[in-house]
Amino acid sequence: MKTFSIAIGSDHAGFAYKEAIKAALLLDGHTVKDFGTYSSASCDYPDFIRPTAEAVARGEFERGIVLGGSGNGEAIVANKVKGIRCGLCWTEQVAIWNRSHNDGNVISIGERTVSQEEAIKIVKVWLATEFEGGRHIPRIQKIEQA
Repeated sequence: MKTFSIAIGSDHAGFAYKEAIKAALLLDGHTVKDFGTYSSASCDYPDFIRPTAEAVARGEFERGIVLGGSGNGEAIVANKVKGIRCGLCWTEQVAIWNRSHNDGNVISIGERTVSQEEAIKIVKVWLATEFEGGRHIPRIQKIEQA
């Protein structure tokens, strides 16, 4: 299995899953940097999600994972960073499409939308999925120009 350098960040509503996913990634041999938050105390997600996405965009990390209650706000913030292609994923199949069709470099998951076990499975399949290239390349280029 290929290992990655991964940036991870969450707000308070995604904190528990961030900790569980981080532990699973470390067990699988990935390098992980936690951009916070570091507790379940209420906070503002852009404070943690933007630095996570920026680190991926700068090339410091190969992939990024952002988490919140629904994952929607986190995906919006991540996608404000040039070079980020973040998809909100709620099933393993959606995660496969995020990677294979969109060359997604950040994934967003909502703690209130899937079980912790499913969230870990989503991350693992996302990391294992390759970008298909081919017909998808011109679309990725258009995203980068938008």
